Amino acid sequence: QVHVLESGGGLVQAGGSLSLSCAITGRLDSSHAIGWFRQGPGNDREFVASFSWRLRAAVYADSVKGRFTVSRDNAKNTVYLQMNSLKPEDTAVYYCAARKLGLSRGTDYDSWGPGTQVTVSS
Repeated sequence: QVHVLESGGGLVQAGGSLSLSCAITGRLDSSHAIGWFRQGPGNDREFVASFSWRLRAAVYADSVKGRFTVSRDNAKNTVYLQMNSLKPEDTAVYYCAARKLGLSRGTDYDSWGPGTQVTVSS
C-alpha cells in the first residue's frame, strides 16, 4: 500500500511561486502515477497534473500548463509541484494522490493525502 503526504502550502502574492512536496511511503511500482489535484472553495476537486513513474513525464491541466511543473527525487521518494506565476484563482487545497494503474486525469486514484492549503493574494 502506497501512502502520500503533501507539504509546502502557504500564502503567496499573485505572480509569486510556491513549491509543494508529496512524500511517498510504501512500495511504488514503475506503473504508478502521482497526481496533483486541487479543490477551491465551493468547487469540485479538479485535476492539476499527473506524473508517470515509468515515463518520467507529466501531463497538465490547461489552466496550469506552462506555469506548473512536476518533478521527482528518487532518493527522497518525493514528487514536487513547482508553481510559478500564481494567480488568485489558484487558491485551493492541493492534494497529491497515487494510482497504481498509471496516468489519469480523473479522481480514480488509490490513495490520497490530507491536502495542503495554498492561498494566492491579489
